[in-house]
Formats: sequence, C-alpha cells, structure tokens
Amino acid sequence: MVVTRPGTESGSDVDILDRLDGVKRTGKDRWIARCPSHKDRSPSLSVCALADGRILIHCFAGCPAMDVLEAIGLTMSDLFPKPLGNHFRPIRSRIPAADALATLDHESLVVTVIGADFLKQKQIDEPTWARLAQATNRINKTRAICAPPLVKR
Repeated sequence: MVVTRPGTESGSDVDILDRLDGVKRTGKDRWIARCPSHKDRSPSLSVCALADGRILIHCFAGCPAMDVLEAIGLTMSDLFPKPLGNHFRPIRSRIPAADALATLDHESLVVTVIGADFLKQKQIDEPTWARLAQATNRINKTRAICAPPLVKR
C-alpha cells in the first residue's frame, strides 16, 4: 500500500505495510498487522485502503491512531491522498472569529437560560420571548456570515 507523501522533495512514496510487522492480507485492500505502538504478540492493527486513496487504521487493543502513526514515522495527513476540502472556495468572514465566538457563546447562553425556565414550566413574559427571538436571530445571522453554505468550485 504505497502512499505519495505531499511536501517531500520528489513526492516520495511511503509503503505503510513495509513499516509494519506480521502483515497478513485479510481481504481486498485489507490487512492486519502487529501494532507498533504497543507490545503486540498477535496482530491487532487493522489497515484498510479505500477506493478514493484514503487509508484507515484501527488498533483493536485501543492504541490511538496518532500513536500508531508516530511509531512508524508518519502523520495523519499521510493517510489522505490530498488535503480535505481543497475543492471548496475559501471563506472570508466579515466578523473576526473571536467576535463571532463571543456572540455565539453569549446568545446560546441566553437561549439555554430561557429554555431551562421553560422546561421548569416557569411563566415566561413577553419581553423574555422577545429576547429569545433576538438571541436566535443573532445566532442565525452570525452563522450565515461566518459559515455560508459550502460552494464547490
């Protein structure tokens, strides 16, 4: 299973299976091997190559994927043939991220407090309903400005 590593001088290839011990084929584009992240007596690492070029790894003993990759000198990006989302136009927000997050944080708190009162069957007056409507409106506007629908190139 050869993967071309982006960012290398010659676009060099890396064979993930060559970096593992005890590799056995279990099916079409599927293998099992001894996990390099822990002392593995019998194979517990599953490796699967998807048709789109992505590679999936899973240690059934519970090792995190990052630990497995680090043990064989790879990174998570080595499992993907190209950067994710490169076919979408870049998004430029009119609101700085910190301001958008502060708005979403505050307004979601307002919604939470009013929602909790509603669930406790407390009487909600007209100004509180108006504030709830304002909070949901601000959340929706912030989302629309900061995260417009993704448009493919």
